[in-house]
Amino acid sequence: MHEVVVAALVREGRVLLVHRSPNRRAYPGVWDLPGGHIETGETELAALRREMHEELGVQIATGSAVHLCRLDAGRGGESVRLSAWLVDEWQGTPTNVAPDEHDEIRWFEPEELPPLAHELLGTALVDAMLGARP
Repeated sequence: MHEVVVAALVREGRVLLVHRSPNRRAYPGVWDLPGGHIETGETELAALRREMHEELGVQIATGSAVHLCRLDAGRGGESVRLSAWLVDEWQGTPTNVAPDEHDEIRWFEPEELPPLAHELLGTALVDAMLGARP
């Protein structure tokens, strides 16, 4: 089973999503949270920090990361264990530094969130964002 981490970068009540390039093998052409595979010997937070730098050019404050949810998806050799984190502190301005993986990045309000690659992840994200509002 592949292990993957993703981050919901949240600022001012909005979350940053990436649009997966149409040439991606898994989930082409859909909106998703940025992230990627955990490398051998990496912790989830170390992988999260590395992936956010590789994909968005930001340095996340891992101390601000709060675990959102964990889910299993796929079957057999294609199965993935996905761990999602909420992050509200980082340095730098998120930009698409991985255009081969994503063809767009955009901020979304919880009410306008498009369907994500994993429906349960979208539900957990909206619940967490709306629950955090005063």
